[in-house]
Amino acid sequence: MKPNLKSKEEVARIREAGAILAECHREIGKMMAPGITTAEIDGFVESFLAKRGAKPEQKGYRGFPYATCASINEVVCHGFPGPQRLNAGDIVTIDMVVNKNGWLADSAWSYRVGDVNPEADRLLRTTEKALYAGIDAAKPGNRIGDIGYAVQRVAMEAGVGIVKPLIGHGIGRQMHEPPDVPNFGRPRSGVKLLAGMVITIEPIFTLGETGAVLWDNDGWTIRSADGSLGAHYEHTLAITEDGPVILTI
Repeated sequence: MKPNLKSKEEVARIREAGAILAECHREIGKMMAPGITTAEIDGFVESFLAKRGAKPEQKGYRGFPYATCASINEVVCHGFPGPQRLNAGDIVTIDMVVNKNGWLADSAWSYRVGDVNPEADRLLRTTEKALYAGIDAAKPGNRIGDIGYAVQRVAMEAGVGIVKPLIGHGIGRQMHEPPDVPNFGRPRSGVKLLAGMVITIEPIFTLGETGAVLWDNDGWTIRSADGSLGAHYEHTLAITEDGPVILTI
């Protein structure tokens, strides 16, 4: 399928959703401390979005029951918010999609709960670095493989694992639009990047080198197969003639 190119006006609509999402993440960062629960964070997000005339797009998506995905430690993606209190040293990823007037923006961020150990900190810094390496490669005329290769290089240099089944994607009026944006690839391969494309880039890494994962019986929660920590960073961005523009910052 061909990417659905967006007009400047449509990109501005996505940016509006992205600004709300970024503001919400900033507030979550202030809340993140030992003793809080991910259920409390989820309730805050739903209320925060409602006050701004927005809604959490993933609530109800294929039966997903929450406003956010909340993934703790070895859970790398799609974790359910719950009553478990966070402890100092935990990593928790909050992933959400904001719908503002029918236009969507998607962003995930991995948070430190208090002080984390050096290896956890290294994983977080590496994953965030890979996100921005992928964004730097998202220039018109480059290809999807250039993004994946940029992300992959950061993981390989750090000796961490890439969760290959989980990928970025196009976004707009639908949560998942073409093209797929893997976190690995070959330079100069794949779909050509064009001005007007809006995509997410979202490296998901594990401290274990394989990046292998297992799905829980709930059909959603994904955790590292070896029990190692996972991290996930994601932005929504527009490809413009002048280069990539992050819409969730």
